[in-house]
Amino acid sequence: MQITSLTDGRVHLTVPGPRDVEAITVACRDPQITAWTTVPDPYARADALRFVGEIVPRGWAGAAPNWAIRTSPGGALLGVVGFLHHDRTAPEIGYWIAPDARGHGLATAAVHLACDFAFAADGLATARIEWRAFAGNTASAAVARHVGFRFEGTLRRGTIHRGVPRDTWIAGLLSDDPRVPAEGWPA
Repeated sequence: MQITSLTDGRVHLTVPGPRDVEAITVACRDPQITAWTTVPDPYARADALRFVGEIVPRGWAGAAPNWAIRTSPGGALLGVVGFLHHDRTAPEIGYWIAPDARGHGLATAAVHLACDFAFAADGLATARIEWRAFAGNTASAAVARHVGFRFEGTLRRGTIHRGVPRDTWIAGLLSDDPRVPAEGWPA
């Protein structure tokens, strides 16, 4: 897959690289990120080096691209959005935003851009994208809901997180779904 940068004029998605290691390290030590994602805990600089040096290139070589979320092409990394490609038919989107950048709509804009890429013929060319989060992750759910993902249910003890079974919410977005906030989400 060809490495692609994306923008809507406000948010810029570029490939994370070595200059982003410190920002990734600091952000991934945030208690909210470690509580709601599968990043290592404690998060070390070596984890960020592995992410930009191994995981990102391997993802772009396959069907699991990751982008740094920025407000200008050369700006600071404020978060990450990308896809996991499991053995299922649909890629799974994931994202996080650094604490100081939350509440400004950056994740929603970034997820819109990433989904557009995933549905495009020269992107992932998929007809469906999945979103999954630990039950109770209302911040991530709000982003998915605003992008148009439809809540599909709860997978009871659907994920093991740090050795503990946790319920998992699941939602889907089809290429022809309207991109407006969807109803039917948990409170």
